[in-house]
Amino acid sequence: MDNRINAVRELTLSSEIKMDDRKRVSLTGLKKLVSFSPEEFVMETNLGPLVLKGSNLEIVRLDTLEGNLNIKGKVNSLVYLDGKDSKKEGSIFDKLFK
Repeated sequence: MDNRINAVRELTLSSEIKMDDRKRVSLTGLKKLVSFSPEEFVMETNLGPLVLKGSNLEIVRLDTLEGNLNIKGKVNSLVYLDGKDSKKEGSIFDKLFK
């Protein structure tokens, strides 16, 4: 029984990002899409906050139940934000939206 619980726990905490030619991104492990625009997507994933920046970005497919997101457009950067220092100065998202 413990093996099944561990397998489910690993499945729910997994995350995968695939990028094709900087034009398409497929993401699993999405918890919440915080905000999005043609230039920036801010999201919470199983591995922490993630910011995707680019131009002409669009949602192709969003499945909040499965935690999947497909985006098209020109991708300039994908950055996971480290929240270790944010406890003293406010949340990561507070810093982003100042």
